[in-house]
Order: sequence, then structure tokens, then C-alpha cells
Amino acid sequence: MPDDNVPGRARVVDTPELAAYYGALAQHEAGALWTVANDIEPWEPKPHAIPMLWRYEVLRPLVLQSLELVRPEDAGRRVVMLLNPRRRNVSAAVGWLYSGLQVMKPGEAASAHRHMASALRFIIEGSGAYTIVDGERLTLGANDFVITPNGTWHEHGNDGGTSPCIWQDGLDIPLINALEANFYEVHPDLHQRVGRPINASHLSYGNVALKPLEPDWRKPYSPLLKFGWDNTYDALRRHAAATTGSPFDGVAMEYVNPLTGGPVMPTLGAQMQLLRAGEHTCAHRHTGNVLYHVAKGAGHSVIGGQRFDWKEHDIFCVPSWTWHEHANALSSDDACLFSFNDFPVMRSLALYREEAYMPNDGHQIS
Repeated sequence: MPDDNVPGRARVVDTPELAAYYGALAQHEAGALWTVANDIEPWEPKPHAIPMLWRYEVLRPLVLQSLELVRPEDAGRRVVMLLNPRRRNVSAAVGWLYSGLQVMKPGEAASAHRHMASALRFIIEGSGAYTIVDGERLTLGANDFVITPNGTWHEHGNDGGTSPCIWQDGLDIPLINALEANFYEVHPDLHQRVGRPINASHLSYGNVALKPLEPDWRKPYSPLLKFGWDNTYDALRRHAAATTGSPFDGVAMEYVNPLTGGPVMPTLGAQMQLLRAGEHTCAHRHTGNVLYHVAKGAGHSVIGGQRFDWKEHDIFCVPSWTWHEHANALSSDDACLFSFNDFPVMRSLALYREEAYMPNDGHQIS
């Protein structure tokens, strides 16, 4: 890192006269830029969040315990938040991304609401889960990915089986709150009227490489609301047969708006990546924060020089501009990592930057 003697660095030495000057400025709610310049204009990004891993086998009993302690009609949503020690003040898991584990008993249905924050769900376990987004009911199974874009009415429920359903929520709540642009509204009838066939958007847009001619769609998010696990895993395996993949992410594919090829929502992106048996990627870093969910398999990631061993349904984060690499510990099967990120924000503001790790053949020492 550059030292304090490099030209352009603020290095003003305090004197009694300067102290008095700063005091005079403070009386008028003003200040001297040079006293904070080295902090607010760093040489490179300085993420507040730290790398974290949340173990599902530890959190799952606590999530289920909430079923007996809190009713959804009292809590609104029964969710256990994932908090980063350095981002607790904004309820973030990493950067400006919020995440939590939501649970519902069979027969429960939460009321409909909408907000300015964009949201997504990744289904972990249970059968019978559904969500209704702007009048479309979507059935949900394990490892399915569903979006509820900002401003859309949405509600969730569990009307099947005898076991609870658990899924991971992901939202940009901290970002929208930082922009002071959040709204929250409960549906006037508490529940929506389903006005489209079940899984209508998936029936129309869930076909690989085919899209209907739909000239009336003008919304800034994907018309496809649910991305099923079976189609996703099949696409990954077929792509793996045709490519060596990325040296940093293995065989990685992005969930996209089928009409534009862009991200599923303006502020949140999502990906699924496959690590072949025994594969160990090279390290890189980028602007933008990422939350990973282990959809399949086991392995480890080295994040900022620290090793995190993970297995199915564990969740871990990579803060912005932090070196990271992934390894599949299995010698006979692949591993899959679902992730969501704030890359659409970084790219739309021309802030995205990526860099490869060069020492030690591209691998960190952990």
C-alpha cells in the first residue's frame, strides 16, 4: 500500500492554530477535507464486511425453533437474519445485501405486501411452498430460484406435506435504505387474487433458447419469475461438456432476463456455478459483494487468505474487492454454488472492476 509520503496523500501536521481552525469550522457544520481525505478516498476499496460462513446444520434447529415461538401474523415474516459482525448496523450479511432464512409450517400463508427493495428466494427444503407475485402463483421445490422484483405484490405460503418449508431470502434492503428510497405497503385485501395460470411465466419463458414474441413487456425486470433447479442443473452439465469453464469460477452461468439477456432485476444479479470433481479455481477479486449458497456437494473456499469449509446448504459471503477461490473436495461428483450479488448496480454505475491473483500460481496461502 502507498505510504503517507506519496504525492496526493494528505499529511497535514496538527498545530494549535489548526485545532482552533477546525473548531471554528465545526461551529458552522463544516470541516476540512484533508482531515478525512485518506479515509473517504482510499487507494482501493476497503470493505466494511468480513468473510463469513453460516453453517446450516447449526442454524436449522434455531430456525425451526421459531415456529413455536412466533406466529407469522404477529411477526409479519418468520425469518432468522444472517448478520455480518461489521454490518449489523444496517442488517446486512455483506456489503449492502440482506439475507435470512424464512420458515413456514404446512397450512400457513403470510399476507401480501410490496416494497421498493428487490427480493429473491432460494428454496432449501420442504414441499408445498409457493409464492404469489403480482397475481401469478409459483410452486417451489428444493434449489428453485424465484424473484419478487421491487414494487410487486407478493406473498408466500406452504400448503403441502407435513413438514415445514425453509428458504433463503435475499434482498437489497440495506442499499435501498442507504438511498433513502424504501417504501413498504400491506395489500388492502391482505391476499392477492390469482389471475394467471399456475407457473405461467415459467411455462412461457422457461424454455432454453426460446422466447415468445411478447411486445407488451416493458418492465425493468425478468418476465420469468421462477428458475427451476432441474433445468438449471441440466444447463450447467451440458455447458460443462462444451467448455473448460472460467479459471476463477468453474462452469458458471448467470440467471438472466430472457428478453434482454441482462440481470433478472436492476439491482440484484444471481448465478449458479459448477465445480467439477476435484476442481480448485484460481483466486481473483472484484468490486461487488456476493452471498453463496451451497446447492450441492462439499468443498472449501479461501477468502481473504482464510479457509472456509462448506457443505450442502451452508452459506458464505465474499466482500467486495476480496481475494477468493473455490475448491470441490469431492473426487467423484460435482459441487454447485448458487450466489446472488450486487453486480448490476456496479455495472450500471460503471464501478465494476476485476483482478486476477498472480502469486503462487494463482492460489492464496491459507
